[in-house]
Amino acid sequence: MTRTSIVRSGAWVSIALSTACCCAQTEREFAEARAMMVETAVAAAGIKEPAILAVMRTVPRHRFVPADVRPYAYRDMSLPIGERQTISPPFIVASMTDKLELKPDDKVLEIGTGSGYQAAVLSRLVKEVYTIEIIEPLGRRAGEAFANLGYPNIHARIGDGYQGWAEHAPFDKIIVTCSPERVPQPLVEQLSEGGRMVIPVGERYQQLLYALVKRDGKLEVESREPTHFVPMTGAAESFESGSARRPLTPLVNGDFEQLLEADRPSGWYYLRQAALDESTAGANGRCITFANQVPG
Repeated sequence: MTRTSIVRSGAWVSIALSTACCCAQTEREFAEARAMMVETAVAAAGIKEPAILAVMRTVPRHRFVPADVRPYAYRDMSLPIGERQTISPPFIVASMTDKLELKPDDKVLEIGTGSGYQAAVLSRLVKEVYTIEIIEPLGRRAGEAFANLGYPNIHARIGDGYQGWAEHAPFDKIIVTCSPERVPQPLVEQLSEGGRMVIPVGERYQQLLYALVKRDGKLEVESREPTHFVPMTGAAESFESGSARRPLTPLVNGDFEQLLEADRPSGWYYLRQAALDESTAGANGRCITFANQVPG
């Protein structure tokens, strides 16, 4: 029995990975698990775009994670991929993809290749994907996966994503899978006029996922919601306020009074199984109810 720590909704969670769980699974079994994942964790959670659902039924997430966690590849959860990094939950991948509002002829820049799974999903929906990873071992493994699985329209490099990829700009869409404290100016400059950017911005434990549109050379906010991603490293670290280096930040909005939208409390993320109880609103704040129909 081995035990691995992963980041799950802002906390380190230990999961026991039994060697008995790592028995070989057939491609048919993986395909069945993948179809179930799409129906229960993606479509049922609000992603309706047929093209995204179709792609996520075909891209083999299990081929983008280490062998010891492959039995968990089609659960809606983060998984460790080495180098203290994780692969995002399938719903997050689908949601960020949906927010980009992709078109078949788009050229997309991804900052933070990680496992390569997000880039693989994007590549089946657009013309070209350019992806940058700052951690060399992850970048090399993702590049090998793209070659082995047949993703010829993904162009990968190892480097600092804060600087973007100027020689291939402008990009129709930009997606960032790590969080800087502010939007990197090079990415703003490399986004096409009218283009969309989806990016988490903020300190380590207080971030918002923005959907931005470039109009007249400036970014306009179309949507925002609380989220949690690993911090952007490299040049982005020189712009940090210093608070991101602290192990924990104070609790924000503990009474659920501050709302981003009518039903979305500021500072709390991944709340698809939660609901505000307006009947409890008052001087002492609101209550929130968490419910799960699946045991465990």
